[in-house]
Amino acid sequence: MQFRALLVTVAICLARVLGAVIVPGATWTDTSGNVIQAHGGGFLKVGSTYYWFGEDKSHNSGLFKAVSCYSSSDLVSWTRQRDALTPISGTSISTSNIVERPKVVFNKSTNQYVMWFHSDSSNYGAAQVGVAIASSPCGPYTYRTSFKPLGADSRDMGLYQDDDCKDLFLSIGKGSTQLDACAAAQTVYLLYASDNNQNFKISRLDSSYLNVASQVSVLSGSTLESPGIVKRNGVYYLFASHTTGWDPNPNKFFSASSLSGPWSSQADIAPAATRTYFSQNTFDMLLGSNFAIYMGDRWRPSLLGSSRYIWYPMTWDTGKPQIIAADVWSVNPSAGTFSAAAGTTYEAESGSLSGAAQMLSDGSFSGGRAVGWLGNGGSLTINNVQGAGRDQWVALYYANGDSAWRNTTVSVNGGSPTVVDQPNTGGGHAILSVPVKLNLRSGANSITFSANQNSYAADLDKIIVYTAT
Repeated sequence: MQFRALLVTVAICLARVLGAVIVPGATWTDTSGNVIQAHGGGFLKVGSTYYWFGEDKSHNSGLFKAVSCYSSSDLVSWTRQRDALTPISGTSISTSNIVERPKVVFNKSTNQYVMWFHSDSSNYGAAQVGVAIASSPCGPYTYRTSFKPLGADSRDMGLYQDDDCKDLFLSIGKGSTQLDACAAAQTVYLLYASDNNQNFKISRLDSSYLNVASQVSVLSGSTLESPGIVKRNGVYYLFASHTTGWDPNPNKFFSASSLSGPWSSQADIAPAATRTYFSQNTFDMLLGSNFAIYMGDRWRPSLLGSSRYIWYPMTWDTGKPQIIAADVWSVNPSAGTFSAAAGTTYEAESGSLSGAAQMLSDGSFSGGRAVGWLGNGGSLTINNVQGAGRDQWVALYYANGDSAWRNTTVSVNGGSPTVVDQPNTGGGHAILSVPVKLNLRSGANSITFSANQNSYAADLDKIIVYTAT
């Protein structure tokens, strides 16, 4: 038994060492090998430990199962802890209700961890926030209540904990006991879609973090949801998507020198055609002076538990926040830095076409060409793909103009095929990438796509082979 325990410990340590990269869109597993279930997530740092709270959708339902809690020291290797919040029969957080987008803050004055979440009925008619408290990061949390903030709707929501009380200072004046409490506890703001998702609101919580004290700002007619805020160089940046249900859209940012506004007009954080690389914002974490992590969900409503996490570096290199679409990347949280992995590109048009496969021409494709009509008798083989003699991440760049997801089979050197999902990329030839881990032998390899599959695959533009693990 001691030897087995040692092996488990060694395996976990190796996973932390070898699993040192973030791969957006891959299946992420925790240190026990289980798929991470933390959708619509919120994050909190306590000392040197990060905590990830999210929706457990392993039952593939929108109804409440649990708010999960994971811990990590590096933002890459995550260990599942106890469930932070679980259903309570006969309340607004029963298994017949909705609990989404949990966010947690710590109140220094009360020494409590406070969780806020979107609390709703199964038909989204209640439109409330919920509040729970705990004495430790993962709880378990004690549910307190659900309510409409200031009497108005609240659906998709977030929290922002500020360390600057200047807004309160301007509104109530120096020397107020409210201002003293703000400075001691740090001010927390509720960010929420309100009034049937038409107006977006920012409201200040009271010093206990258990109630809403006052409304600070309204972005009228903005139809925003899934919000997050970071403050950089004294400027607040609000990130959010628009309201298109489970379907992705181009997420936006707004900026202001005060949370009370005025807020700038909206601008894109990624090329609009990618619809934020088929994702929706859930949290934004500033780590360095010029670097934040965009943390999003790639929702799959037919299989919610299979929804993927899309995390990308986001920088201000251009003077405004922009996502860096890195297929494989690493982060150093303590240094506040990131590194995007380099890979080798192989164009689809350089491969061998079989059956019904055809060459396509379009300016959206890399080099202006791609291969289409894959699947249903059409296939493509890319030869002389150089490998390192181990598992490697390979990004498939593709276009899928259908309204539904497609998939493709991928086979290395004639081996058993792996099925890779290909979300729809929207109209035209917008290009997305999806990752797959393949075992490539040292030296030359042949990779075949879409052979012996009865359904159509997406058009393949190129692949990029990475050596980073």
